[in-house]
Amino acid sequence: MKNEQAKTLADQALDQLAAALAAGHSDRLRAYLGTMARFHRYSFGNILLIAIQKPDACRVAGYQAWRKLGRFVRKGEKGIVIIAPIVRRNHEEDRREMDSTAADSHDRFVAGFKAAYVFDVSQTDGEPLPELSEVTGDPAGKTDKLRGLAGELGIAVEYEDDLGGADGVSSGGRIALRRGQTPAEEFSTLAHELAHEMLHRGQDRSATTRTIRETEAEAVAFVVCQAAGLRTNGAAADYIQLYHGDKETLAASLARIQQAATRIIQAVIPAREDAYALA
Repeated sequence: MKNEQAKTLADQALDQLAAALAAGHSDRLRAYLGTMARFHRYSFGNILLIAIQKPDACRVAGYQAWRKLGRFVRKGEKGIVIIAPIVRRNHEEDRREMDSTAADSHDRFVAGFKAAYVFDVSQTDGEPLPELSEVTGDPAGKTDKLRGLAGELGIAVEYEDDLGGADGVSSGGRIALRRGQTPAEEFSTLAHELAHEMLHRGQDRSATTRTIRETEAEAVAFVVCQAAGLRTNGAAADYIQLYHGDKETLAASLARIQQAATRIIQAVIPAREDAYALA
């Protein structure tokens, strides 16, 4: 594919992404964030307790938390015991006895711990939980070409069963992808991590923030997926919003995003397979 053709594809896709971000949070993202805000981040010890009592649990919350989400614990379901902190407000005399860091923590402190019960989503009925949009479609042989480009750049691409909840991880010369993703998700994840490798290693990483890096990587993935004919359904805009990115952040990084996306598009997408009609 000629450089100008690739650049045109990148421009068109970036215009779409900028328009989506300018429109603000999507309803899907608001629902997703609302869901996540109501769930707790569990400690390693509680994760072990959950795993022992209900190994197939995938998403847990307390009885009242499920009610706020429009779901209800079924009668007769057995709760999963975890250890929950007892949080109390600091009194003046308590503050004097605590170090300055703890005292500034919203005037609250952990007074002890108690047993509490949570329930897995499989133990509930009610409204479906919102999820972020997904990338769909068939990348065909383009994923092989994407891996080939990574190899040309000296980047190893490997697959693992578990990446700690992530779909992909890049670590400077190596990209790990989670097994079990759909072909479209795998293509998008690989494009995202390849963008990190191309844009955010060495001095380039230290000169940016996490928000900028995630905005740039997902924008590149969005552009490449669009050019490959995959359906992104707003997933990239929602992802960037999760990292507090916005149209201005995108614009400030435009040149870097366009350069990386153009190079990938040239390498993986034949001109005859352009997703956009070019004159």
